[in-house]
Amino acid sequence: MENEMIGEIVISPRVLEVITGVATTKVEGVHSLHNKTVTDSLSKVAHGRGVYLKTEEDGTVSADIYVYLQYGINVPAVSMGIQRAVKTAVYDMAEVNLSEVNIHVVGIVPEKTPKPDMKNLFDEDFLDD
Repeated sequence: MENEMIGEIVISPRVLEVITGVATTKVEGVHSLHNKTVTDSLSKVAHGRGVYLKTEEDGTVSADIYVYLQYGINVPAVSMGIQRAVKTAVYDMAEVNLSEVNIHVVGIVPEKTPKPDMKNLFDEDFLDD
């Protein structure tokens, strides 16, 4: 059977952000993502959910992930686990190779702090855009 190109497939960056966010929160030791506001060089404000993707001129995609980790875990081990999980999930679901997955540990959360509900991770309707 021959593969024939009948069109182009375009994956929204928001889809990649959701895949990255879900993969990150499923890693043992991650408490939550850190929401912050970022202004890029074009003066656009992005209200991220702790996941920021950047596409370079050569087409490579890198990810910066801002997380809170649970108290008592091995920070380097959890960070490497996040990197592996994110790279694997993004490639498996979207066939996109991430050139870098940078983990920024914003803080450590005390033991008895309840973990946020995953339903609130991306609490917006993507179809409204």
